[in-house]
Amino acid sequence: MTNDHTASTADREFVHSRLIDASREQVFAAIADPAHLARWWGPNGFTSTFEVFEFRVGGAWRLVLHGPDGANYPNENRFAEIVPQQRVVVEHLGTPHHFVLTISLTQQGARTLVGWRQVFDTPEEKQRIAAFVAPANEQNLDRLAAEVIAA
Repeated sequence: MTNDHTASTADREFVHSRLIDASREQVFAAIADPAHLARWWGPNGFTSTFEVFEFRVGGAWRLVLHGPDGANYPNENRFAEIVPQQRVVVEHLGTPHHFVLTISLTQQGARTLVGWRQVFDTPEEKQRIAAFVAPANEQNLDRLAAEVIAA
């Protein structure tokens, strides 16, 4: 992997977006508040238990995703960047895959465009899990929208 920040990541990233009928403040609150986040984080059929949630730059976020099949999936993350009402960057530290997720919030009138950009270390890693991750990211955005509207 190159450290050249000008290099394209297109071959190793997933990019999604969703226009949500809520303000940036409301959407950001659904990310920053662990009670809200625990209700929508993860694909359909998954629930989560947060073990550590330190919502600050450098803070740890450890959780267990509980799958619909009864399996538990430990996740370890670090908050790499937090710009209130604008952007949250999460580095997923766990194995077997490492990625950086950037969630961006752009106000569009009374609504918020949520950008979801997930960058893996290699194109091979992206391809290996694409069949699961691409729909899971869309489901996450569906669940976020539902959580914000219900709040």
